[in-house]
Amino acid sequence: MHRRLRAILDSDIEIEVAAEANNAYTARDKIIECNPDVMLLCHDLPRMKGITFLERLMPQRYTTAFVIAEEAYEDAAYNAGAKDFAACDKDAALLENANICQRLKRIAAASGWQPVKSASVPHLPMHQTAHNSKGTGIIAIGASTGGTEAVASVIRNLKKDIPGIVLVQHMPEGFTNMFAQRLDSEGEITAKEAKSGDVVRPGQVLLAPGDKQMRIVRVNGMYQVECRYGPRVTGHCPSVDALFESVARVAGNDAIGVLMTGMGSDGAKGLLAMKKAGARTIGQDEKSCIVYGMPKVAFEMGAVDWQVPLDQIPHKIYYLLDKKQ
Repeated sequence: MHRRLRAILDSDIEIEVAAEANNAYTARDKIIECNPDVMLLCHDLPRMKGITFLERLMPQRYTTAFVIAEEAYEDAAYNAGAKDFAACDKDAALLENANICQRLKRIAAASGWQPVKSASVPHLPMHQTAHNSKGTGIIAIGASTGGTEAVASVIRNLKKDIPGIVLVQHMPEGFTNMFAQRLDSEGEITAKEAKSGDVVRPGQVLLAPGDKQMRIVRVNGMYQVECRYGPRVTGHCPSVDALFESVARVAGNDAIGVLMTGMGSDGAKGLLAMKKAGARTIGQDEKSCIVYGMPKVAFEMGAVDWQVPLDQIPHKIYYLLDKKQ
């Protein structure tokens, strides 16, 4: 239920999960720390039931609350101070038709909340391209089975002032060069098969060659790629894990990681390393994946900050870039 709720929330680019808590006592501390616009509260919690917690919380610290519980608890939820209620037992499938995101935003708006930005893909001026004191920003993408069409659909919706992109798509030698040429011809940004020494530049995709491991290094304050023959990592060459782990080491919180459709687990450990290093991480959701393997493993190990449908990935990238300013 928790995983399903998180996936529903992550599918909406205007919603950010400020904190998560698995009991009322942790929730109390997180509310004080994060001051959320809305609390999404399940009644079935350990140690103290959710509605009991709400009854005790409201006199001390008013919080706009949306309660999820069995239908029998609806009146109790509203009496405790809830602004909205969704009837749901332990069947997570019932959440799919509950319009959780729209209802959350409606009650938040009634309390003065406004979305950070619209759902349309913005065109950020060059001077607003994401950066911080650590560097110019970098986006790392990994994909496998079904990834060629998925990656192309994302690249087509990115503008030429996007931070530099490094990409691993599982492909044999020779095919990666053809795929890079295809990406180069389909959108505003340029693309090429990477070679050692290439600088990661805004508006450009560097695609790992099909027979080499590609990693990120830092030279004279700029991100560059190293492409070298080497052993398989997580069963692959090129490997998403090899790329992501190097991005975690070199770029830290100056990066965004995106893990897309693919069989197996390549990229999951690397995405977790990126998250632990401070990067923001995105995983493609199950419904839009050809094969929900790599992003599923990453999601289940806690490596994914936002799990979103394929067509929302460009929007989420721009959302994260804008919040970084």
